[in-house]
Amino acid sequence: MVSAWTLGLDTSTVVNVGLARDGEIVATESVADRLAHVERLTPLIAGCVESAGVRLADLGQIVVGLGPGPFTGLRVGIVSAQVLAAVLGRPLHGVCSLDVLAAQHGRQTMDFVVATDARRHEVYWARYGPDAVRIGQPQVSAPEALPDLPVVGPAADLYADRLRAVPGPRVLDPGILALAGPGLPDAGHEPLYLRRPDATESVRRKSVLHYGGGRR
Repeated sequence: MVSAWTLGLDTSTVVNVGLARDGEIVATESVADRLAHVERLTPLIAGCVESAGVRLADLGQIVVGLGPGPFTGLRVGIVSAQVLAAVLGRPLHGVCSLDVLAAQHGRQTMDFVVATDARRHEVYWARYGPDAVRIGQPQVSAPEALPDLPVVGPAADLYADRLRAVPGPRVLDPGILALAGPGLPDAGHEPLYLRRPDATESVRRKSVLHYGGGRR
């Protein structure tokens, strides 16, 4: 019989770990530090599992948020989830992190937008129907480019002067990730960067000619 324990990991914003079983959230751990992904993720996983009185081997599946989010932090969470799933031999379900926030917001009377901070004065966002189901693909743009709809998520307060911020979730709940994640649309296993990382490998060819001396 497959275990009902589900571990949820997301590092699209901060470091989030959640554990759920049989329709209930059992444990959650979070660190609100964008620079602590590498150092804190593994201890948070261990602490979350230990607090529930189970072992990693007891997990039945793993859900990971694929972003969108910053390149380095997002990659840490996804790679950790991939390695853990491979070592334990458990299925891995990747979801759009914005879908988790939409699930937290729940059903509404009209379309709405979930938006998170993309830095560079931009936001990651996606549009959702009243049933909290995503319409189209996630995008990255300036806040002014978003549709004129109610907005929830971290960017709602960050750009409250330019967005129609409404009451709703402002941070991703790792418990909801573990609880509702298995039922959210499958987004594959690749990170949703939406744009190129700041540091990229140079493709410019280096010259091997020496211009310092004259002809012999």
